[in-house]
Amino acid sequence: MRCPVCEGPHGQHFQTIDGRTYARCGRCEATFLLPQHWPTPEAERAEYELHRNTDDDTGYRAFLSRLAVPLLQQVAPGSRGLDFGCGPGPVLAKMLREAGHSVSLYDPFFHADPAVLNDRYDFITCTEVIEHFHHPAAEFRRLDAMLHPGGWLALMTRFQTDDARFAQWHYRRDPTHVVFYRERTLQWLAQHHGWRCEVPCADVALMRKPTLTGDTP
Repeated sequence: MRCPVCEGPHGQHFQTIDGRTYARCGRCEATFLLPQHWPTPEAERAEYELHRNTDDDTGYRAFLSRLAVPLLQQVAPGSRGLDFGCGPGPVLAKMLREAGHSVSLYDPFFHADPAVLNDRYDFITCTEVIEHFHHPAAEFRRLDAMLHPGGWLALMTRFQTDDARFAQWHYRRDPTHVVFYRERTLQWLAQHHGWRCEVPCADVALMRKPTLTGDTP
């Protein structure tokens, strides 16, 4: 089975749970749901519309701060960013704007403006997004192309760590989650793209694209 993250033929059967089959990549260690079990676009949107995240929710802001705080320590004042996969309530974009940055929005269901995908940015955020990618390798190539040299890609997703509890894991039970990443998976992606990878806390990774002067990860 070809891995959707590293695109290598390294997928092996991992587990079948409630009729849904998952594979594990022997190279990048991603775990992925086989395509025949992916939700339809209509089912995806219905699930996302259940989310009720608002900018006055202090708990949700604290959750997003786990990514926002380390990212803000890295980007220059007045940087230009993109909240990729922002969903119906782009709270993170509001937080970053409050910190003095300009932030564009993109979401295939709620902010589907293709023009923003033709621009380039100092940083791109993907919070609780990459686990939804049906074709992650292509999406990461697109994100890399949208970053200026020296730019930052900030990712938040629950790292998959415990195989024994995978079947009971609440994150797996979300029907729109089709790829699960280990820290090793993100390190592989960074090495593959030439990014520098930092993991400031659990479930958060900051990737820095090299500058034109050829700095190394």
